[in-house]
Amino acid sequence: MKRPILTTMGLLLILLLTASAGANEAAQTFMAGTTAYQKGDWPAAITAFKQLTDKGIDNGLLFYDLGNAYLKNDDLGHARLWYERALKRIPDNPDLHFNYTYALTLTKDEPGEKDSPLLRILFFWKYQLSPATIRWIALVLNAVLWISLAVLAIRKKQILRPSILLIAAGTVIFSATAAFNYIEATRIKNAIILPAEVAVRSGFGDTATQLFVLHAGTRVRVERETDTHLLIRYTDDKIGWVKRADAGVI
Repeated sequence: MKRPILTTMGLLLILLLTASAGANEAAQTFMAGTTAYQKGDWPAAITAFKQLTDKGIDNGLLFYDLGNAYLKNDDLGHARLWYERALKRIPDNPDLHFNYTYALTLTKDEPGEKDSPLLRILFFWKYQLSPATIRWIALVLNAVLWISLAVLAIRKKQILRPSILLIAAGTVIFSATAAFNYIEATRIKNAIILPAEVAVRSGFGDTATQLFVLHAGTRVRVERETDTHLLIRYTDDKIGWVKRADAGVI
């Protein structure tokens, strides 16, 4: 498992020291967590890092460190939850991807909802590029398209038309992908099973029929929420209720 302590610590300290009036206290808490991590005191590291997230510090590197501490502490569910949250913020971090992939190998359950290989081939850019990168490409292509159309209107050069058609096609593709990613991020909720084993039931109570069992680290889709329970979907034919405390929303 990889964890570049000095790089992570340096970047986080810069972020923490410029974040708020209570930056000194936050920096001290982070340093305490880092020291505990280096000593192998995983519970103390988790406590320190969680204090920062509970205060509203939203930072991908902090989430990555927290995921590492949970994984070292043999808590696969919380480790994957914080890795998933970190991936939303630093999707291109290679060390995060390495540790995340390792965590996936420890998960007992097979992935529930799988994208077909054909979709991954046809829409490879969606899976190979981060949402932020796709947004930037869409913005650049839109700018280039309008500039090209303006040049075409002024100079009326026929040689520009094939290039503009290609740019327009790329603009539509990446703009549509960016829109889909936005809808997916804002409308679709996913969660991670946290305990070692969870019974998914047909209703809220412990006496409700047990439909199936899921294990720590399994990713599910949240279909509905109440104050105490989540209706989750594992696969198309496996859906049921779990307690809120048993699934962390990403």
